[in-house]
Parts: sequence; C-alpha cells; structure tokens
Amino acid sequence: MTSRESPLPLVGANARRPLQWRRVEPRSQLAPGTVTTLLPGVRRIVAGNAGLMTGTGTNTYLLGSRDIAVVDPGPKDPQHLRAILAAAEFTIRWIIVTHTHRDHSPLAAELAERTGAALIGLPPPGDGRQDESFRPTHRPDDGETIELDGLRLTAIHTPGHASNCVCYLLSGAGLLLTGDHVLEGVSPVILAPDGDMAAYLRSLEKLESYAFDRIAPGHGGILAQGKEMLAVLRAHRLARESKVLRCLEQAGTANLAELTALVYDDVPIERHAWAQLTLEAHLIKLARERRVNVRDGVWRPAAA
Repeated sequence: MTSRESPLPLVGANARRPLQWRRVEPRSQLAPGTVTTLLPGVRRIVAGNAGLMTGTGTNTYLLGSRDIAVVDPGPKDPQHLRAILAAAEFTIRWIIVTHTHRDHSPLAAELAERTGAALIGLPPPGDGRQDESFRPTHRPDDGETIELDGLRLTAIHTPGHASNCVCYLLSGAGLLLTGDHVLEGVSPVILAPDGDMAAYLRSLEKLESYAFDRIAPGHGGILAQGKEMLAVLRAHRLARESKVLRCLEQAGTANLAELTALVYDDVPIERHAWAQLTLEAHLIKLARERRVNVRDGVWRPAAA
C-alpha cells in the first residue's frame, strides 16, 4: 500500500449528501511535476504517483527562498527528485516529514544524501506499513517552533491517521500543512493498531486552537476555511460511528466483512477493503469505551 488516503465521501451528521470542500485553485495546478507558487516563499510540486488511493499524487512543499525546507519529499521517484532539486537550486537545508507512510517519506534519505539537509520528523512506528529508511536527525517536540529562512513553522503532534503524524503551522501566513491528517474531499484511513480513531478525533479538536485559515494537504489542492474543514471531518467520523452502532444493534452480531457491507452501503463495493480498515479503528475505539465487544472475530453491542 502506497497511501493512507480513503476515497470515501464526507457526510455530515445530519446530511444525506457529501459535504463540499472549498478549493481555492484550479485543478491544472495539480499536474505532476508542476511547480506552483502558493504564497511568497511557499511552492508545491506534485509527485507522479497519482492513483485511487493517492488522488492527484503526493504534494511536496518547498518553503523559503534562499535556504529551502522540503516538506514530504514523497515516494522514491528519480523524476520527482530531479524536479525538487531543480526547483530548490540545490539549496535544501531541511527535509521535513509529516509521517512515514510510503507515499510521503521514502525520497527523504536520498535527498538528504544529495544535499546534506537535516531530516526532521518522528521515526517510523513498527507496524510494518512504514518507510523504515527514514531516520530523523531531529525529532520535533509538540509545539516546537522551527526557524527556516525567515519563516517560522510550529510542529503540532496530531496522532490518529498514524501515531507519528505531525502537522506544521506556517506562522503569519495562516497556512497549516497537514500531511494526511486532513485531505481534500476525503477522510483518511485510520490504520489500526498504529492508527487510532480516538486520537484522530482529539487531534482534530487540538488543531482548532491554532490560528490558520487555509490548509495545505498531503494530497489535493489548497483548502479554504480550514477550521470549517476540521468540523466537516469530525462530523463525518461521528456520523459514521453512529451508523456503526446502529447497524450492529440491528444485526445483533457481525464480523468485519459483514459489518462493512452494512455500514458502507453508500460506498462502491470495490472500496470496501479500505473502508474495512477504518471500520476496525471505529470498533476498537467503541470497544475501549465498552460500547461494543468482540469474541473470535465477531462483534456485538456491549449489551448483547
């Protein structure tokens, strides 16, 4: 698996149709290899790994004008490496990784070897789904401010999608770089056991206390009204959780595959394998809250 993005529609707690994301740029700017200036000192290059689970491809962000910080260099791809080096003109001093899923960080090691840049991020968890080649030279603390060529980034630990997810706030610009914690038009897969649904919801709440109005996601275009996007995601996840409980109460007992078909009857069946991963994360959260239980792979309401 190269991505943790889920192509599932976002549905609010009381909505019957997908909620709309507010994009602020044309889709043509998301073509692979295109260098797009988003703000003074902020550029984006899209990697050539577009697909069902990666959308238009992984977004690599270049911050700064003289000394460059590269955020999420992406998959190990020689063409993408050349595009980054050409855009940065070989002045890369920092490589920052939001998390170590294999569509975000594998190029970091080679890029650091070519440039001598420092590697910033949290090390990969040992769940077998990570880029084990990522070895940070600096692990940012939660709330730490990183000074980059006149720019200030605040590291915000946001576990949930993965345990080592970190969002980065570009102070003064109102821009939040979210990796896969917030994506355009979809809800990220929560891959248990490293991914944690309760932690994901807490991280969404945590971000609300920071000052930003736009989101630069790991896949897709820049999003306006960022705080509203957090509310959309939270409403979607809680609505899906309510449906999990409702479907399980109606069924009485169900295994993961049976419950996926019920809970995600609004999603094409070819996407159910991905949906089942997030469903499991919901169930683990509910089990910890003693609202459901499981025995021999069969789930049931706690009262049953």
